[in-house]
Amino acid sequence: MDRKKKRIHLSKENEKVFREILTEVCKNSRFLSSSQFMQHGSTSVFRHSVAVAYVSFYIAEKYRIRVNCHALIRGALLHDYFLYDWHEKDDSHKWHGFYHAGKALQNAMEDFELSEIEKETIRRHMFPLNPIPPCCREAWIVTLADKICSGGETVEGFREKFEEIRNPL
Repeated sequence: MDRKKKRIHLSKENEKVFREILTEVCKNSRFLSSSQFMQHGSTSVFRHSVAVAYVSFYIAEKYRIRVNCHALIRGALLHDYFLYDWHEKDDSHKWHGFYHAGKALQNAMEDFELSEIEKETIRRHMFPLNPIPPCCREAWIVTLADKICSGGETVEGFREKFEEIRNPL
C-alpha cells in the first residue's frame, strides 16, 4: 500500500527563523545528545522535538495565532529535554509520563536562560496527563503539536513492526 505523507511547510521567512533558533539551541546545549535516545517507535527524542517545534510554528503561522515565535520554538525544542532513555528497565523511569516534564525543565534551566513562556511550555506540555493546564498560547500549541507528532510516531512504529512480522526475510 502506498501511503503519501502530507507535507507541511513554513513560509520562507519563518523557515529561516526556525533554522536560526534550532541552530542556536543545538550550539549552546546538550540538545544534540537527545538523538541517542528513542522517543516513540523508531523516532529519536531529537527528531521528535524538532518535529514538535516545526508543527507548533506551522500551527501558529497557518492559523495566524499571535505568539512569541522565539519562545514557542525554544519551548517546543526543549519540551522533552530529559536526556535519558526512558525505555530502560529502571524504577526511576516507571512514571516517565508524569515526571519527565519537570526533568526537562530542570535540564533546560541548567543550559539556558528561559523566559516564563518557555518554562510554562516545557512544564505543562503533558496536559492532561499532568492535570494543570497550560496558561499561554505557546504552551497550548506545543501541547497539541506534541500529541499530533507522538500519535503519528507511535502509529508509524506499530506499522513498521507489523511489516516486519508480515514480511519476514
